[in-house]
Amino acid sequence: MTTPEHHLTGQPPAPNQPPVSGHGHGPTPVQPPAPTSAPHPLRFGYGTNGLADLRLDDALALLADLGYDGVGLTLDHMHLDPLAPDLPARTARVARRLESLGLSVTVETGARYVLDPRRKHGPSLLDADPDDRARRADLLLRAVRVAADLGAHAVHCFSGVTPPGTDTDTAWKRLSEALAPVLDAATDTGIPLAVEPEPGHLLATLADFHRLREALGSPDALGVTLDIGHCQCLEPLPPADCVRAAAPWLRHIQIEDMRRGIHEHLPLGDGEIDFPPVLAALAETGYQGLTVVELPRHSHAGPHFAEQSLSFLRRTAPPAAPPGDQGEADQGGVPHRPCDPPSASPVGEPAAPEGRTE
Repeated sequence: MTTPEHHLTGQPPAPNQPPVSGHGHGPTPVQPPAPTSAPHPLRFGYGTNGLADLRLDDALALLADLGYDGVGLTLDHMHLDPLAPDLPARTARVARRLESLGLSVTVETGARYVLDPRRKHGPSLLDADPDDRARRADLLLRAVRVAADLGAHAVHCFSGVTPPGTDTDTAWKRLSEALAPVLDAATDTGIPLAVEPEPGHLLATLADFHRLREALGSPDALGVTLDIGHCQCLEPLPPADCVRAAAPWLRHIQIEDMRRGIHEHLPLGDGEIDFPPVLAALAETGYQGLTVVELPRHSHAGPHFAEQSLSFLRRTAPPAAPPGDQGEADQGGVPHRPCDPPSASPVGEPAAPEGRTE
């Protein structure tokens, strides 16, 4: 595991990439509202990696029936298989289904064994074998094409764990080179690529995200997936402050509860996160994408946790300002509770030595 050696640094403002919409016809840019401190309505989704025991059609219908705004769609063999020969036709069917149910979508790429049946999340963008790195990059290219056909808000990805015997500079070089063609595709389609800081990975913190962004020349197509639980787990700032710090680059949000120093995804309310300040900070950024509950180890009771999570989020989220009141809200900051300083010891994660519990 890695320790949080980097601290968040001030970054120059960057334009907030808007979400895209439109099913089956490619992305249509939607202009974000003018910056305002008035709460922006949050839009909630649930990840299909937490509904792995349901058929995709059933999972989507469940989320629509519960009242979710969208879905975090993990490309995997049991749902939308990115390696299936009929992928374009299946994607078109999913697009029609999403549209009929009124669900937005973000495409996620965290399937455990979709590329390698023996190695969790393998191969990665950091592997020594260039053919292995190319296989992971190809998955991301497929994900970008699927996202374009679905009118998705973003494509999520992660760096991977640094292989044994690989020095840090080499790992960063491999990551930048492997992502270059994916970012070109993201630019061409208008679908942001949202890299997730992941405990135990090369890119583990928001500071690491900025290192990658700067190494790549700050491309507009590169944004961040901010996992609120990961902020609680190892970031030096409280989760609400992480939201504010990441706001210009936010393209996707994942949310669950977590405890300091332990990378374990918990149902909302079962960990240490103080959610009202987090959701208030998120609403004030003007973020228009989905805030997706990520409970991949709770598929055994997925429908229960999907219902419970949405109820929790609706109780906890700030009320949206009435029409016409945007921009007239109090300009004061959002309070937050103190957070323990970063631990000097490695972040504990006994359940997943590779650094991902998902």
